[in-house]
Amino acid sequence: MRGERDQRGIVVLHARSLTQTPRPCQAGGMPRIADQALPLQDWCVLSLRPRGQHASLRAAAARLGARTLALSPFAIEARSDAATRAALRQASGGDIVLYTSPNAVAMAAAMQALRPRRGQVVLAVGSGTARALRRHGVDARAPRRMDSEGLLAMAELGAVAQRRIGLVTGSGGRNLLAPALRGRGAEVLRADVYARVALPPAPQALERLRIALADPRRLLLPLGSGEALQQAMAALPAPLRKPFARVAVVAAGARLAAVARDAGFRRIAIAADARPGSLLRAAAGTFG
Repeated sequence: MRGERDQRGIVVLHARSLTQTPRPCQAGGMPRIADQALPLQDWCVLSLRPRGQHASLRAAAARLGARTLALSPFAIEARSDAATRAALRQASGGDIVLYTSPNAVAMAAAMQALRPRRGQVVLAVGSGTARALRRHGVDARAPRRMDSEGLLAMAELGAVAQRRIGLVTGSGGRNLLAPALRGRGAEVLRADVYARVALPPAPQALERLRIALADPRRLLLPLGSGEALQQAMAALPAPLRKPFARVAVVAAGARLAAVARDAGFRRIAIAADARPGSLLRAAAGTFG
Protein backbone atom coordinates (compact mmCIF):
# COMPACT_ATOMS: atom_id res chain seq x y z
CA MET A 1 0.00 0.00 0.00
CA ARG A 2 1.43 3.37 -1.02
CA GLY A 3 1.23 6.68 0.85
CA GLU A 4 3.08 9.86 1.78
CA ARG A 5 3.99 11.34 5.16
CA ASP A 6 2.54 14.74 6.01
CA GLN A 7 4.30 17.41 8.04
CA ARG A 8 3.38 15.63 11.29
CA GLY A 9 4.88 12.37 10.06
CA ILE A 10 1.50 10.70 9.59
CA VAL A 11 1.15 8.47 6.54
CA VAL A 12 -1.63 9.70 4.26
CA LEU A 13 -3.08 7.02 1.95
CA HIS A 14 -4.18 7.96 -1.54
CA ALA A 15 -7.40 6.53 -3.01
CA ARG A 16 -5.36 4.75 -5.69
CA SER A 17 -3.52 2.82 -3.00
CA LEU A 18 -6.77 1.33 -1.72
CA THR A 19 -7.56 -0.58 -4.87
CA GLN A 20 -6.88 -4.30 -4.86
CA THR A 21 -5.27 -6.55 -7.41
CA PRO A 22 -7.99 -7.85 -9.77
CA ARG A 23 -9.39 -11.13 -8.58
CA PRO A 24 -9.36 -14.23 -10.79
CA CYS A 25 -13.13 -14.17 -11.25
CA GLN A 26 -13.01 -11.06 -13.43
CA ALA A 27 -10.55 -9.73 -15.95
CA GLY A 28 -10.60 -6.09 -14.95
CA GLY A 29 -11.85 -6.26 -11.41
CA MET A 30 -13.73 -3.56 -9.53
CA PRO A 31 -11.91 -1.27 -7.10
CA ARG A 32 -12.72 -1.71 -3.47
CA ILE A 33 -12.69 1.38 -1.28
CA ALA A 34 -11.70 0.51 2.27
CA ASP A 35 -14.46 2.44 3.99
CA GLN A 36 -17.27 0.87 1.93
CA ALA A 37 -19.26 -1.95 3.47
CA LEU A 38 -21.27 -3.30 0.57
CA PRO A 39 -23.34 -6.45 1.23
CA LEU A 40 -21.36 -8.71 -1.13
CA GLN A 41 -17.99 -6.96 -0.99
CA ASP A 42 -15.17 -9.34 -2.04
CA TRP A 43 -17.61 -11.96 -3.36
CA CYS A 44 -17.45 -13.43 -6.85
CA VAL A 45 -20.74 -14.20 -8.60
CA LEU A 46 -20.69 -17.15 -11.02
CA SER A 47 -23.11 -16.50 -13.87
CA LEU A 48 -24.71 -19.40 -15.75
CA ARG A 49 -26.72 -17.10 -18.00
CA PRO A 50 -26.65 -17.73 -21.75
CA ARG A 51 -23.72 -16.32 -23.69
CA GLY A 52 -23.95 -12.55 -24.04
CA GLN A 53 -26.72 -12.19 -21.46
CA HIS A 54 -24.77 -11.50 -18.26
CA ALA A 55 -25.20 -7.72 -18.16
CA SER A 56 -28.15 -7.51 -15.74
CA LEU A 57 -26.60 -9.93 -13.25
CA ARG A 58 -23.20 -8.26 -13.56
CA ALA A 59 -24.72 -4.84 -12.86
CA ALA A 60 -26.70 -6.11 -9.87
CA ALA A 61 -23.58 -7.79 -8.47
CA ALA A 62 -21.50 -4.62 -8.89
CA ARG A 63 -24.08 -2.58 -6.98
CA LEU A 64 -23.59 -4.92 -4.02
CA GLY A 65 -19.80 -4.95 -4.29
CA ALA A 66 -19.28 -8.28 -6.05
CA ARG A 67 -17.38 -9.27 -9.15
CA THR A 68 -18.72 -11.61 -11.82
CA LEU A 69 -17.31 -14.58 -13.70
CA ALA A 70 -19.32 -15.63 -16.77
CA LEU A 71 -19.60 -19.41 -17.21
CA SER A 72 -22.19 -19.67 -19.98
CA PRO A 73 -23.24 -23.30 -20.49
CA PHE A 74 -25.50 -22.33 -23.41
CA ALA A 75 -25.93 -19.95 -26.29
CA ILE A 76 -29.39 -18.91 -27.49
CA GLU A 77 -29.97 -19.69 -31.16
CA ALA A 78 -33.00 -18.31 -32.97
CA ARG A 79 -35.27 -20.59 -34.96
CA SER A 80 -36.97 -19.02 -37.94
CA ASP A 81 -37.63 -21.86 -40.36
CA ALA A 82 -41.02 -22.36 -42.01
CA ALA A 83 -42.15 -24.94 -39.43
CA THR A 84 -41.32 -22.61 -36.54
CA ARG A 85 -43.12 -19.68 -38.15
CA ALA A 86 -46.20 -21.84 -38.70
CA ALA A 87 -46.11 -23.06 -35.08
CA LEU A 88 -45.80 -19.46 -33.87
CA ARG A 89 -48.78 -18.32 -35.92
CA GLN A 90 -50.83 -21.14 -34.46
CA ALA A 91 -49.69 -20.47 -30.88
CA SER A 92 -50.39 -16.76 -31.28
CA GLY A 93 -54.00 -17.56 -32.10
CA GLY A 94 -54.73 -19.32 -28.82
CA ASP A 95 -57.32 -18.16 -26.31
CA ILE A 96 -54.39 -17.63 -23.92
CA VAL A 97 -50.78 -17.09 -24.97
CA LEU A 98 -47.90 -17.75 -22.57
CA TYR A 99 -44.38 -16.39 -23.07
CA THR A 100 -41.72 -18.11 -20.98
CA SER A 101 -38.77 -15.69 -21.26
CA PRO A 102 -37.56 -12.40 -22.74
CA ASN A 103 -35.71 -14.52 -25.31
CA ALA A 104 -39.02 -16.05 -26.39
CA VAL A 105 -40.50 -12.57 -26.82
CA ALA A 106 -37.51 -11.31 -28.82
CA MET A 107 -37.42 -14.30 -31.15
CA ALA A 108 -41.18 -14.24 -31.71
CA ALA A 109 -41.17 -10.51 -32.42
CA ALA A 110 -38.40 -11.00 -34.98
CA MET A 111 -40.71 -13.29 -36.97
CA GLN A 112 -44.06 -11.53 -36.68
CA ALA A 113 -45.79 -8.55 -35.11
CA LEU A 114 -47.09 -9.30 -31.62
CA ARG A 115 -50.70 -8.13 -31.83
CA PRO A 116 -53.11 -9.84 -29.43
CA ARG A 117 -56.68 -9.91 -30.59
CA ARG A 118 -59.52 -8.51 -28.50
CA GLY A 119 -60.30 -10.77 -25.53
CA GLN A 120 -57.07 -12.75 -25.83
CA VAL A 121 -55.17 -13.22 -22.54
CA VAL A 122 -51.39 -12.87 -22.62
CA LEU A 123 -49.32 -14.17 -19.72
CA ALA A 124 -45.61 -13.83 -18.95
CA VAL A 125 -43.55 -16.03 -16.67
CA GLY A 126 -42.11 -13.01 -14.84
CA SER A 127 -41.63 -9.27 -14.77
CA GLY A 128 -38.72 -9.31 -17.22
CA THR A 129 -40.79 -11.14 -19.81
CA ALA A 130 -43.72 -8.79 -19.19
CA ARG A 131 -41.44 -5.78 -19.74
CA ALA A 132 -40.18 -7.30 -23.00
CA LEU A 133 -43.79 -7.69 -24.16
CA ARG A 134 -44.65 -4.11 -23.20
CA ARG A 135 -41.83 -2.90 -25.42
CA HIS A 136 -43.80 -4.45 -28.28
CA GLY A 137 -47.07 -2.89 -27.17
CA VAL A 138 -48.44 -6.03 -25.50
CA ASP A 139 -49.98 -5.84 -22.02
CA ALA A 140 -49.19 -9.11 -20.23
CA ARG A 141 -49.95 -10.37 -16.76
CA ALA A 142 -47.27 -12.06 -14.67
CA PRO A 143 -47.45 -14.09 -11.46
CA ARG A 144 -45.96 -12.90 -8.19
CA ARG A 145 -43.98 -16.14 -8.05
CA MET A 146 -42.01 -15.83 -11.27
CA ASP A 147 -41.64 -19.39 -12.51
CA SER A 148 -43.67 -22.17 -14.12
CA GLU A 149 -45.33 -23.06 -10.84
CA GLY A 150 -46.30 -19.44 -10.36
CA LEU A 151 -47.86 -19.31 -13.82
CA LEU A 152 -49.84 -22.49 -13.21
CA ALA A 153 -51.24 -21.00 -9.99
CA MET A 154 -52.69 -17.97 -11.79
CA ALA A 155 -56.47 -17.69 -11.91
CA GLU A 156 -56.33 -17.39 -15.71
CA LEU A 157 -55.03 -20.96 -15.93
CA GLY A 158 -57.30 -22.48 -13.31
CA ALA A 159 -60.16 -23.61 -15.55
CA VAL A 160 -58.79 -24.17 -19.05
CA ALA A 161 -60.59 -27.32 -20.22
CA GLN A 162 -61.29 -27.15 -23.98
CA ARG A 163 -59.32 -23.91 -24.28
CA ARG A 164 -56.45 -23.39 -26.74
CA ILE A 165 -53.28 -22.19 -25.05
CA GLY A 166 -50.31 -20.96 -27.05
CA LEU A 167 -46.92 -21.63 -25.46
CA VAL A 168 -44.11 -19.48 -26.90
CA THR A 169 -40.86 -20.85 -25.54
CA GLY A 170 -37.53 -22.48 -26.38
CA SER A 171 -36.54 -26.07 -26.84
CA GLY A 172 -35.06 -27.82 -23.83
CA GLY A 173 -35.55 -26.53 -20.33
CA ARG A 174 -37.98 -27.93 -17.83
CA ASN A 175 -41.10 -29.19 -19.58
CA LEU A 176 -43.62 -28.52 -16.83
CA LEU A 177 -46.15 -26.16 -18.37
CA ALA A 178 -47.37 -28.15 -21.36
CA PRO A 179 -48.07 -31.45 -19.51
CA ALA A 180 -49.74 -29.63 -16.62
CA LEU A 181 -52.01 -27.65 -18.95
CA ARG A 182 -52.92 -30.74 -20.95
CA GLY A 183 -53.71 -32.43 -17.65
CA ARG A 184 -56.26 -29.65 -17.04
CA GLY A 185 -57.92 -30.37 -20.37
CA ALA A 186 -56.35 -27.60 -22.47
CA GLU A 187 -55.08 -27.91 -26.02
CA VAL A 188 -51.47 -26.69 -25.98
CA LEU A 189 -50.09 -25.05 -29.12
CA ARG A 190 -46.33 -24.97 -28.63
CA ALA A 191 -43.85 -22.86 -30.60
CA ASP A 192 -40.15 -23.37 -29.85
CA VAL A 193 -38.78 -20.11 -31.22
CA TYR A 194 -35.21 -20.65 -30.03
CA ALA A 195 -32.85 -23.43 -29.04
CA ARG A 196 -30.33 -23.68 -26.24
CA VAL A 197 -27.03 -24.75 -27.77
CA ALA A 198 -24.52 -26.27 -25.36
CA LEU A 199 -21.18 -24.48 -25.11
CA PRO A 200 -17.86 -25.90 -23.89
CA PRO A 201 -16.31 -23.87 -21.08
CA ALA A 202 -13.92 -21.17 -22.27
CA PRO A 203 -10.34 -22.06 -21.24
CA GLN A 204 -9.72 -18.60 -19.76
CA ALA A 205 -12.91 -18.78 -17.67
CA LEU A 206 -12.00 -22.28 -16.48
CA GLU A 207 -8.60 -21.08 -15.34
CA ARG A 208 -10.13 -18.18 -13.42
CA LEU A 209 -12.63 -20.57 -11.85
CA ARG A 210 -9.86 -22.99 -10.87
CA ILE A 211 -8.00 -20.19 -9.09
CA ALA A 212 -11.16 -18.88 -7.39
CA LEU A 213 -12.15 -22.35 -6.19
CA ALA A 214 -9.02 -22.51 -4.05
CA ASP A 215 -11.19 -20.62 -1.53
CA PRO A 216 -14.91 -21.13 -2.38
CA ARG A 217 -16.26 -19.43 0.75
CA ARG A 218 -17.06 -16.18 -1.10
CA LEU A 219 -18.14 -17.66 -4.41
CA LEU A 220 -21.85 -17.34 -5.16
CA LEU A 221 -23.87 -19.21 -7.78
CA PRO A 222 -27.29 -17.66 -8.57
CA LEU A 223 -29.46 -20.49 -9.86
CA GLY A 224 -32.39 -19.81 -12.18
CA SER A 225 -32.20 -22.93 -14.35
CA GLY A 226 -31.72 -26.55 -13.37
CA GLU A 227 -30.72 -27.39 -16.94
CA ALA A 228 -27.97 -24.74 -16.88
CA LEU A 229 -26.57 -26.18 -13.65
CA GLN A 230 -26.57 -29.73 -15.01
CA GLN A 231 -24.86 -28.68 -18.22
CA ALA A 232 -22.27 -26.57 -16.40
CA MET A 233 -21.35 -29.35 -13.98
CA ALA A 234 -21.17 -31.95 -16.73
CA ALA A 235 -18.78 -29.72 -18.69
CA LEU A 236 -16.44 -29.01 -15.75
CA PRO A 237 -13.15 -30.91 -15.62
CA ALA A 238 -13.39 -33.68 -13.02
CA PRO A 239 -10.93 -32.04 -10.56
CA LEU A 240 -13.15 -28.94 -10.32
CA ARG A 241 -16.50 -30.64 -9.68
CA LYS A 242 -16.02 -31.35 -5.98
CA PRO A 243 -14.74 -27.85 -5.05
CA PHE A 244 -17.45 -26.31 -7.28
CA ALA A 245 -20.10 -27.95 -5.08
CA ARG A 246 -18.70 -26.03 -2.08
CA VAL A 247 -19.76 -22.61 -3.39
CA ALA A 248 -22.81 -20.84 -2.00
CA VAL A 249 -25.98 -21.16 -4.08
CA VAL A 250 -28.98 -18.84 -4.15
CA ALA A 251 -31.88 -20.54 -5.90
CA ALA A 252 -34.95 -18.97 -7.49
CA GLY A 253 -37.43 -21.06 -5.53
CA ALA A 254 -37.64 -24.26 -3.52
CA ARG A 255 -37.63 -26.53 -6.59
CA LEU A 256 -34.26 -25.21 -7.76
CA ALA A 257 -32.92 -25.38 -4.21
CA ALA A 258 -33.75 -29.10 -4.28
CA VAL A 259 -31.98 -29.42 -7.65
CA ALA A 260 -28.87 -27.83 -6.12
CA ARG A 261 -29.06 -30.06 -3.07
CA ASP A 262 -29.36 -33.17 -5.24
CA ALA A 263 -26.28 -32.00 -7.17
CA GLY A 264 -24.24 -31.97 -3.95
CA PHE A 265 -24.43 -28.31 -2.88
CA ARG A 266 -24.98 -27.66 0.82
CA ARG A 267 -24.80 -23.86 1.25
CA ILE A 268 -28.15 -22.88 -0.24
CA ALA A 269 -30.36 -19.81 0.09
CA ILE A 270 -33.76 -19.35 -1.54
CA ALA A 271 -34.90 -16.16 -3.28
CA ALA A 272 -38.46 -15.09 -4.01
CA ASP A 273 -37.88 -15.01 -7.78
CA ALA A 274 -35.22 -15.18 -10.49
CA ARG A 275 -34.58 -11.45 -10.89
CA PRO A 276 -30.88 -10.66 -10.38
CA GLY A 277 -31.56 -8.18 -7.59
CA SER A 278 -33.84 -10.61 -5.75
CA LEU A 279 -31.29 -13.42 -6.00
CA LEU A 280 -28.37 -11.34 -4.78
CA ARG A 281 -30.28 -9.65 -1.95
CA ALA A 282 -31.36 -13.08 -0.69
CA ALA A 283 -27.73 -14.23 -0.85
CA ALA A 284 -26.50 -11.15 1.00
CA GLY A 285 -29.11 -11.71 3.71
CA THR A 286 -28.06 -15.34 4.15
CA PHE A 287 -24.33 -15.41 3.49
CA GLY A 288 -23.20 -11.78 3.69
